[in-house]
Amino acid sequence: MTEDSPEEAARKLFAGACDFVWGSTTAENLPPEKLNEVAFVGRSNAGKSSLVNALTGRKALARVSQTPGATRQINFFNLADRLMLVDLPGYGFAKRSKTESEAWQEMIFSYLRRRSRLRRVLVLIDARRGVMDSDEMVMKLLDQTAVSYGLVLTKGDELKSSQQADALEKAGAAAAKHTAALQEVQLTSSLKGEGIPALRVHLAAFSQ
Repeated sequence: MTEDSPEEAARKLFAGACDFVWGSTTAENLPPEKLNEVAFVGRSNAGKSSLVNALTGRKALARVSQTPGATRQINFFNLADRLMLVDLPGYGFAKRSKTESEAWQEMIFSYLRRRSRLRRVLVLIDARRGVMDSDEMVMKLLDQTAVSYGLVLTKGDELKSSQQADALEKAGAAAAKHTAALQEVQLTSSLKGEGIPALRVHLAAFSQ
């Protein structure tokens, strides 16, 4: 019996059962750490929920909204009892009150600092906009907490090939300035599936 390729093994993992198991509205209400975790973080409406849905081949696992800031809690999804996918609230939404914005960001930051089984953070960047000041702020925090992270460009289908190459180059230059950032930047499209198989392989390496 031949062994599956990494791509096929990752596809099977992400095609398995994936269930919402916990929602935290404060950093004090996080679930026990039973599995390795990978977290998705990004600006409001950067496409976090859409990416989680695309990775797992589902249409409504993670809530998708046209309204920035719709994800108001940290959502935990158990992937086949082998990996925990963590969808974090968006940051940088200008219309949110300062007090509310600071409280939400502190919740995100507390999660990043406290989880001993957090293996990777994906910082999602809208490919059309590139790395913005609020993204840099989160990247600096991740550097300080020594959490390894990679930049993932989303909505790549909305750019032409030449624009995709330019976006990757600029994001790579931004990542190179940060000590905890991976040098490889990944380009994805949740709509067309571009980059999704490679990202599954990357994350499957942390499964148990």
